[in-house]
Amino acid sequence: MPDMAIYHMQAKVVSRGSGRSAVAASAYMSCSRMYNDYDGIQHDYTRKQGLIYHEVMLPPMAPSKWNDREQLWNAVEENEKTKDSRLAREFVVALPVELDKDSNISLLQDFIKKNFVDMGMCADFAIHDTDGHNPHAHILLTVRPLNENGTVMNNFASG
Repeated sequence: MPDMAIYHMQAKVVSRGSGRSAVAASAYMSCSRMYNDYDGIQHDYTRKQGLIYHEVMLPPMAPSKWNDREQLWNAVEENEKTKDSRLAREFVVALPVELDKDSNISLLQDFIKKNFVDMGMCADFAIHDTDGHNPHAHILLTVRPLNENGTVMNNFASG
């Protein structure tokens, strides 16, 4: 039987109240090592397998230093002060096995730009596929969009 596209999307909120961290979520999906300035924990996922591609997409008014995902998510963690803060929105989306890697990347970039980045949100995404039959994307978004001058409530983008 030929492979058929199966639609799957899961949406979650990354919040301190549930014991999660935006820095840890980004490190996991990008298979990298990142230090969380907020709690002093280093998250190391460099041994994780299956990373195909990863990218940070920013609206034009965002500080360029946020192209570094560790700086982006540490800025979010610093801005959100409460013990139950919502730090990020997270989506896991199945990708069509019928498309090649470049087509899936382009599909995701277009989707993320039109639906999130153009609305002022910063996006961090990664494509995983450990066995060649389950391509999927992890998308991490800032909860608060930026306004035209690159700031949001509580001077989030000023640092």
